[in-house]
Amino acid sequence: MVKPYEQRFPWHLDWNLLRTFMVVVEQRGISRAAYLLGLKQPTISAALKRLEERTGHELIIRKPNEFKVTRAGNLLYQECAQIFGAVSQIPSLLETGAEELRGHIAITTTSHVISDHYDAVLHDFATEHPKVTFSMTVAESEEVVNRVQQNRASLGICLLHKTPENLRAQVLYREYFGLFCGKRHPLFERENISLAEIEGETSVSFQTETEDGPLHPVSLLRARAKLAPSWRGVSSNLHELRRMIVAGVGIGALPLHVAHRDVEAGRLRQLPPYDGLPMVNIYLLTNPQRKQSSAETAFLAACDAMMAESDLEERTYY
Repeated sequence: MVKPYEQRFPWHLDWNLLRTFMVVVEQRGISRAAYLLGLKQPTISAALKRLEERTGHELIIRKPNEFKVTRAGNLLYQECAQIFGAVSQIPSLLETGAEELRGHIAITTTSHVISDHYDAVLHDFATEHPKVTFSMTVAESEEVVNRVQQNRASLGICLLHKTPENLRAQVLYREYFGLFCGKRHPLFERENISLAEIEGETSVSFQTETEDGPLHPVSLLRARAKLAPSWRGVSSNLHELRRMIVAGVGIGALPLHVAHRDVEAGRLRQLPPYDGLPMVNIYLLTNPQRKQSSAETAFLAACDAMMAESDLEERTYY
């Protein structure tokens, strides 16, 4: 068997080219990658050309107004992401021998994670282990899954349409969605609004309110209310969707417990229907193949303990 250090390819490859290539793919262009990396476009183009020469494959099709990653490029990108994820773990893994728990926990989450139970775990853990650091990245659910699969995050918190292969998914909490309008909307001051009165009204929606998306149950709520079939505003970010509802752009769905404070403050009003509202699970995702640091192991153990001590009904928000 040929040992890794006996192979010529890894010794002759400039590993910085892999990092540059990964950024080019994620930024969907050379100019954006150059801006992010603080380099000039010709430098990025030359690096990409060198990598293609070294691998012997065209990785990206570069034409005016066209950017397409080839099949070989997609395969290489997946490997680059795995390498980046493994390397990013090294500092935390090296902290294992310290007397006091140290390390870093990288959490990727959707914008729509609001849970007292999760916040309590985070508070207690941060208080008990002051040398542990955290980074929080907000992304769409699909990107959360990708980052956990690629070993680029300690854990992920998101919505799921189905459980991804090779990942562990636990229900962190549940929430119910209702329809709301803002104070500037014509319906806000009307008394005793019936379901029929909101038929045909303009609306705003989450991007994942699609048939194969994790918020499909919410799209069924919109259909039940017979809102206008085409939305006026859309966002993947809960806070921006809330902004559009408050501004009166249209009627939209929000988790009941998230909207509660705005309702009490007179910024939002819940609209019918009030029964049979859709329930959505929010999942905690981990990668069993990830070599966890001591800090990651301890934090996930704290999350597991919280979920074991509080049944799902207690972690269901209305």
